[in-house]
This record gives sequence, C-alpha cells and structure tokens, in this order.
Amino acid sequence: MSAIAKKRVRLSLSEKLSRLRTRLRDPEWRKYGATVVAGKAMGLGLLLLIITVVTSVFFAHVYAQSGAPEVKASDVVNPLNTVWTLIAAFLVFGMQVGFTMLEAGFCRSRETVNVLMECVVDTCLCGLLFFAFGFAFMFSHGNGFIGYHWFFLQGVPATYESSGVAFLAFWLFQFAFADTCSTITSGAMIGRTGFVGDLLYSFAVSGFIYPIIGHWAWGPDGWLALMGSEGHAFTSLGMGFHDFAGSTVVHTIGGFVALAGAIVLGPRLGRKFKRDGGAPMLPHDLTIAVSGGLILWFGWYGFNPGSTLSAMDFEGIGRVAANTTLAACAAGLTAMFWAYMSSKKWDAGFTTNGFLAGLVAITCPCYWVSPIGAVLLGGVAGVVVVLGVELLEWLRIDDPIGAVPVHGMCGIWGTISLGLFACGRYGATGPLSPDNSAPLKGLFYGGGIQVLKAQLIGSVVITLATFGVAMVVMYAVNALGLLRVTEEGERYGLDLHEHGISAYPEYLISALGAPSGMSQEMPVPITKASMATQPLTRTAS
Repeated sequence: MSAIAKKRVRLSLSEKLSRLRTRLRDPEWRKYGATVVAGKAMGLGLLLLIITVVTSVFFAHVYAQSGAPEVKASDVVNPLNTVWTLIAAFLVFGMQVGFTMLEAGFCRSRETVNVLMECVVDTCLCGLLFFAFGFAFMFSHGNGFIGYHWFFLQGVPATYESSGVAFLAFWLFQFAFADTCSTITSGAMIGRTGFVGDLLYSFAVSGFIYPIIGHWAWGPDGWLALMGSEGHAFTSLGMGFHDFAGSTVVHTIGGFVALAGAIVLGPRLGRKFKRDGGAPMLPHDLTIAVSGGLILWFGWYGFNPGSTLSAMDFEGIGRVAANTTLAACAAGLTAMFWAYMSSKKWDAGFTTNGFLAGLVAITCPCYWVSPIGAVLLGGVAGVVVVLGVELLEWLRIDDPIGAVPVHGMCGIWGTISLGLFACGRYGATGPLSPDNSAPLKGLFYGGGIQVLKAQLIGSVVITLATFGVAMVVMYAVNALGLLRVTEEGERYGLDLHEHGISAYPEYLISALGAPSGMSQEMPVPITKASMATQPLTRTAS
C-alpha cells in the first residue's frame, strides 16, 4: 500500500516545472537556491584546486625529466597520400582482369579455363604468401640481400618508412605488384603446364624469387639501391640503381622466370616453328586479347603514377602519367609498322604487344625523362618486342602470348634507357613535395655514363640471378613430373583434363581446333530425305 501511495504522489514533469515557477516567485526559495548553487560551485573549485596541487607536487618532476613525447615521422599518417596509394593499388589489382583476358584471348580455346584458373589461384596464393613472409623478405629491414622483420605483418609501424602512407595501404599496393609478376610468368607457359606444377612454381615466385631479388633494388637497405654510397658496393661509382615502378623488379623478373619455364617445358604439341616450315599457333579470340591489353594500359595509370606514393607531388604524377601514355602510343605504332614490313599485314597481336612493350619500358624511367624521351624510348620498345618474338621463334621457344619479349626484353631496355634519357631535371619524389636537389642526368643530356653504368649493373645482376634460380625451380618441379601434363592430357585439352569443363561447351568454334576429349555437335543440312534416313546431327572429335 505504501508503494502505491508513493506512486500516487509522484509528480509529472509538467507539474514539477509548475512547482518550480511557483517557488521562484518566493524570495525565501530564491535565496535558498542561490546558496545551494554557490556551495556546489565552491566545492567543484576546491576539488580542482586539490587535483592541481597533488599533480604538481607528486608528478611534475616526471614531466620535467621526460619532456613532451616525441612524435616520429613513421607515426604520422598522411591521409591524402594514403588514399592516393589505395586508389593506385585498386588500379594495379584491376590489371589482373587485363592479364586474364590477354592470356585467354591469345591461347587456344581448349585451354581457356586453365588460364582463368591459373590467374585467379595465383592471385589468392600470392596474397597469402605476401602476407606471411613475401613482404617481409622484400620491404623490411635486414641486410642488403633479404629483410627479416614484419612476418605475418606483426609489429609493423603506423606508416611505411617516411612515406606517410598507412602501412597496410602500402602492403596492398605492393601485393598488387607481386601478383603482376606471378601472372607474367604464366603467360609463356600456357597450353601445357599442369595445374599442380603451376601452384608449385608460383609458390616459389611469389614467396621467394620476386621478394628476395626485389629487396636488392627496392628494400630499405637493398644492396643495389645503396650501391655507390659510402660503405656499400661499387663505392667509386657514386650512383645507385634506380627503378621507379618496376621495369626490372616486376617485369624483367617475371619475364625471365617465364623464359625458364618455357625452356624447361618445351613447345606445345603440334607447334611447328618458322625455320621448320611452320608458323605460330593462332589465338582463339583477339577481341578478348586486345580488350585485355587496353585494360592493362588503364591499370598502368596506377602502376606508374601510383609509385610516387605521394599525391602531394602534383607535377610528378602528371609527368609520369603523360610519359606512360606517350611511350605506349609510340611503341604500338612502331610495332605495327615494323611487323608490317615482314608480313605485309596490319597485325593486331603485334600492335597490342607493342603498346604493352612501351608501357613496360617506360615503367623504370617514367619519373626522370621528358615527354620527348618517353616517345623515343617507347618507339624503340615497339621494335624490340617484334625482334624478340622473332628471336624466340628462331630459338624454337614457344611463348604463346609474347611474355618474354614484352616483359623480359623490354624490361631490360626500359631499365637501360634511364641511363640514356634521364633529362637532368628531376631527383626524387617525396611525401610533401619532390626533392630535385640531386637530379638524374643520362648520356644524351650530357650526364656521362654514370647512371648508365649503374643501370647496366642492376639489370644484369637481377636478370642473371632470376634466370638462374628460375631454371633450378622449373627443373625441380619438372623432375617431380608435375610441370607438364602428359601427352594424352594435352591432346585431350587442358580444360577438360585438368578442370572437367570447356570454356565454350555450347559452341563449335572449329573442328580443327577442338580437343579430342570434347565431342561437339555439328549441324548438317536438313532435307526431306535426310529426315527420313539420317539423324539430325553428327559428332566430330
């Protein structure tokens, strides 16, 4: 009953406000209220005074000894540079769509699913390997040959070095580069590589070959990057190796691993070379191949300008993007015209590989050359790629999409071209602004051969090391009987043999190009007589 009574006398909010207004009209109540408020204010002030006295007496000496906490550059994330790097990473990752389409278009229809699976699974495998130890080997501090911190991304700082880019954003950007290198490799090996063999060599490329050799040029203490400085290799040279976005680190490594794989595998069954009276096997879908090439071109705007890691280097970003465009344009045209001189045909495949060759070549020097230099070195790359294809044809090396000439040979050319075309106006990008206090100047701009020698040393060392290690890996996988599928499996068709499905199960592309493992329904003319005496379809294998 008492609880009910209490509930009945409880006032509502409007009643309380009405009571307050009534009491405020009473002088005695106003005096009481002022006393209460003043007392509470004095109590709060006294509490703050006590806190101030206690902290000054007991803790002031701590602050006097330690001073203000030091803020390191590696603890400050630059949001603009981080967003710029992430956008570039997304563009570079989008290149996987281009690589997949390019390889699928240039291969035969019977191995299209195999190409799709290799590209997708290589990406997944590379991501986990680069998370576990690939990134640590390549970009952490260690010695001149390998890094040995940040395994599984443990103990990482807020930003990578002094870039101002959030660490995981930088990791994502570099993972996309690593994935590109692995995908390049598969291009020269399509049509006859076993899927398990592909997984094994991809494990070696993404986990060890690319990150360890890449550390030499891009690691914070890589011996090629520090070459020419006091206490490091070739001190008298006075110049380190430069590779702005990866003509050597990404493309030459990928291209020469691909060369090793193509050599160990041997040519596809039925591949007859020109010197033996044959010709290259035709691509099954140039529409997909050329479209994939153009997607790669678009992704390159993340690859090269994004390598500044700085949205604050406004002029540098624009220059790199413009040079990338001009080199690709020049290379596409020179490749087209150079191929026409021998075949008298306007070849879509050579033109596509031509502009890709220009993109590969400009990737190293894009920050340091002028637009005129970009056009010239790109034009040379277009010729190099055609001559490279012809060289492999003469050597009887089967490279279905031209991965070795485009990435391997033009990667070397692009790296060396820096020593010729560096215009002497640009030094290094930076998180807030470029540093042009020590610009690179090549031979054609009066800089002598200092830069050229450093580029030659770096290119030769990385090319030979990559090719030597890759040959060991490929022979080892081949010795296990896993690198190349059996003759029966290759004739049956990799799509059906390895994956159990054709990319085009409902369409007949060509009876001559059909794998023996696939039965295809071929329509025949229907007449009144045939309806009575013959089935409506016949099977061709």
